[in-house]
Amino acid sequence: MIPTEKIQSLKAEHTELKKEIYDTAKMSDRRYYSKISKRYKELENILGSYDRVIELEKTISENKELINNEKDEELIALAQEEIEDAQKELEENICKLEELLAPKDSNDEKNVIVEIRAGTGGEEAAIFVADLYRMYSYFAEKKGWEKTVISSNPTGVGGFKEIIFSLTGENVYGTMRFESGVHRVQRIPITESQGRVHTSAISIVVLPEADEVDIEINPNDLKIDVYRSSGHGGQSVNTTDSAVRITHLPTGLVVICQDEKSQLKNKNKAMQVLRSRLLDMEITKQETEIANNRKAQVGSGDRSAKIRTYNFPQSRVTDHRINLTSYKLNNILLGELDEFINALKLAYKNEKVSN
Repeated sequence: MIPTEKIQSLKAEHTELKKEIYDTAKMSDRRYYSKISKRYKELENILGSYDRVIELEKTISENKELINNEKDEELIALAQEEIEDAQKELEENICKLEELLAPKDSNDEKNVIVEIRAGTGGEEAAIFVADLYRMYSYFAEKKGWEKTVISSNPTGVGGFKEIIFSLTGENVYGTMRFESGVHRVQRIPITESQGRVHTSAISIVVLPEADEVDIEINPNDLKIDVYRSSGHGGQSVNTTDSAVRITHLPTGLVVICQDEKSQLKNKNKAMQVLRSRLLDMEITKQETEIANNRKAQVGSGDRSAKIRTYNFPQSRVTDHRINLTSYKLNNILLGELDEFINALKLAYKNEKVSN
């Protein structure tokens, strides 16, 4: 049953936000304007879905009335068909509306910083880092998200020892949060002469992007070093001290950024990553406390755990947390991740309900 009182409250909020959205004075505060714009869009989706539910219920009611008063068999058949179609769409919209109205994690709407690092497997692992970076790039493009590379450490054969990038858009963390963990690849490396399948692994961390208001950092807790950035092979790629290394003394976290030619840009990007890592530490601490009281750990859990395997000889991808297997490896590497993302979201939702 749809809570009509809740809908009326949301309609009132929508009306007030609409006034603020078109208030030019509010636009000068970019952070606040971005916040209310996201909420306004969220309310638009909820109320649009609710309006469609009401419209479909009316369609069903009108056609039932027509059937009761009509004698023309052909018209009765058409009305019955329309009822069946509307009923199916109504059920889908009610499910969608219930999901939109369900309590959400406060971080779901945040943008993210994704860190992908090569693990076991040497150069083959570095190549797989590049493969999954492209996969997430395709996925982000399909979602209409904006991607920005923050830092990268390329290798000589088209791979990366590490690449860090941000994704900006709608419900990014709520969608990407389950990608954190160890991803394993099984395939024949290009350097393998005897055709043997090798297993390599990489690690992925998805951090909700922290605003300054989320994490307050004391400047006295930071040690900032600047130096000349180096490229592949160690050669200097800049003639000025533009690379930045920031050490957060209380936690020992170290962030290095050298991709930009500007020292200020590198410092800002490094601070962006540091804030997000500190926020992630807080979230992980909270989730670990919660996880101690439950058996399943879809959304949190140990990031050193193997979560997914990509088997090239069998064109198979398996997510070990939910025992889901797909034989569409090529499609998945082109960014078609929705089957896995949606299944993980559902498992996480069911887990929260059961606990």
